[in-house]
Amino acid sequence: MWRLCLLSSLLSLTSGRPRSPDELVDFINAAGTTWTAGVNFQKVTREDLKSLCGTMLKGPRLPDTVKHGTGAKLPDSFDPRTQWPFCKTLAQIRDQGSCGSCWAFGAVEAISDRICIHSKGSVSVEISAEDLLSCCQTCGFGCSGGFPAEAWDYWTKSGLVTGGLYGSDVGCRPYSISPCEHHVNGTRPPCSGEQDTPECTAACDPHYSVPYKQDKHFGYKAYNVPSDQQQIMSELYSSGPLEAAFTVYEDFLLYKSGVYQHVSGSELGGHAVKVLGWGEENGTPYWLVANSWNSDWGDNGYFKILRGRDECGFESEMVAGVPQL
Repeated sequence: MWRLCLLSSLLSLTSGRPRSPDELVDFINAAGTTWTAGVNFQKVTREDLKSLCGTMLKGPRLPDTVKHGTGAKLPDSFDPRTQWPFCKTLAQIRDQGSCGSCWAFGAVEAISDRICIHSKGSVSVEISAEDLLSCCQTCGFGCSGGFPAEAWDYWTKSGLVTGGLYGSDVGCRPYSISPCEHHVNGTRPPCSGEQDTPECTAACDPHYSVPYKQDKHFGYKAYNVPSDQQQIMSELYSSGPLEAAFTVYEDFLLYKSGVYQHVSGSELGGHAVKVLGWGEENGTPYWLVANSWNSDWGDNGYFKILRGRDECGFESEMVAGVPQL
């Protein structure tokens, strides 16, 4: 029913398509859809925005797909930050900077969470996006884009060291690409185009006392998650966050609150993110997701996207894995 209402609202608007961000915001908010738009980015070119979408869709798939039994009773809503409060990385929003490294961020964020969850809190680390971005030769093209499935496969075969946010001095290889100001009313320096991919260095920063090879954390198994709502929910509920890849349209950049679904705007590229849980808002089912565009973007760095309809291909390319403890 809400889709019919949305279509009716859109048809009642002016026939001209919105062109500027402000026009698109007005167009979306007048449509009476399930989310609210606002301007998140300013003085950023279309090419810069496209560079943030660094995931190559429909790439290599992992050989294994894990399926859960269908008899388990799942709650109407689920937030892992409540389920596993001792895992602090669950509430972390990272910033990929001017680099198409979302494919790496979605992976290491979920891997960090899963290491904590599977160890019942005895191991709490921030896995390095820098290490994955710079050293995985099979993952794609670094800051110019990559494949989530290959990122998880690399974790099982080569392992990943620790590393926190830019300037944090946390772990072996913290992220070396500085945050920059894509956003409205921000405090960081302005962005200046896509950064070069950092060099792969098999050594920890001088401040860190553990040798590189000894700091490696490995995955026991990596696998595809079936494109089925119940299967995805079962995976999140039993094992923690996973990585999803989807198509980004211009209107997604304007997300502020509510449950996102594509309304208007052209395609920008593929993006990868960490999926945390699910719920329902005003009768609309959603996935709860953490983005990697800093907490200035969207709803304090998070967004909700329509659940159960493969919105923008969101449920088609999900990957996860089990840590080796």
